[in-house]
Amino acid sequence: MKTLLTIFFALLFSLSIVAQISESEATALKDFYTTTQGDNWNQKWDLSKEASYYDGVTIENGHVTEIRMLFNNVTGTLPASLNALTELKVLELSFNNLSGPIPASFGDFKKLEVLALNGNNLSGSIPHSIANLNNLKQLHLSSNRLTGELPATLGRLTELEVFNVFDNELTGALPLDLASNRNLREFMVAENNFDPS
Repeated sequence: MKTLLTIFFALLFSLSIVAQISESEATALKDFYTTTQGDNWNQKWDLSKEASYYDGVTIENGHVTEIRMLFNNVTGTLPASLNALTELKVLELSFNNLSGPIPASFGDFKKLEVLALNGNNLSGSIPHSIANLNNLKQLHLSSNRLTGELPATLGRLTELEVFNVFDNELTGALPLDLASNRNLREFMVAENNFDPS
C-alpha cells in the first residue's frame, strides 16, 4: 500500500510539472507556427507533442510565459491571435524574417515585460496599444522598416528601462514623457527621421 501511495504522489507531482496549457493558448501557438512558416524554422516544433516540448517556449503553472526564438528563420507575419497568451512575459523574436505590421492586439499582453523584435522587416507604425503594456521593461524594435510617429502615449510606460527603435524610418517628435522616465537606462533612437529639438 505504501508503495502504491508513493507511485501515486510521484505521478501527481510529475503531472503538475508538465502542466497542460489551455486550448486557446495551444491554438495561438499553432497559429504562430503556421503564419510564420514553422516548417522552415531552424528549430521546428512537433505539433503532435505538448507545448512543453516546443523549443523556445517556457510554460509555468499551465500558461505560456516566454517565447524566445532568436535567429530561427521565423518568416511571415505575426498573428493577432497571440494575444491569447495572457500570461506572456517575454516575446523575443529578434533577427528573423518577420514582415508586416506589429499587431495592435499585442497591447493585450498585460504581463509582458520584454518585447523584442529587432532585426526583422516589420513595417507600418508602432501601435498605440503598446502603451497599454504597463509592466513592459524592454522594448526592442531596432533595424526594421517602421514608419510614422511614436505614439505620445508611450510616456505611460513608467516601468520601461530600455527603449530601442534605432534604425527605422520613424518621424515626428520624441514623446517628452518617455524621455523623462526615471527608470529608463537605454534610449536608442538614432538612424530615424525624428524632428530635431
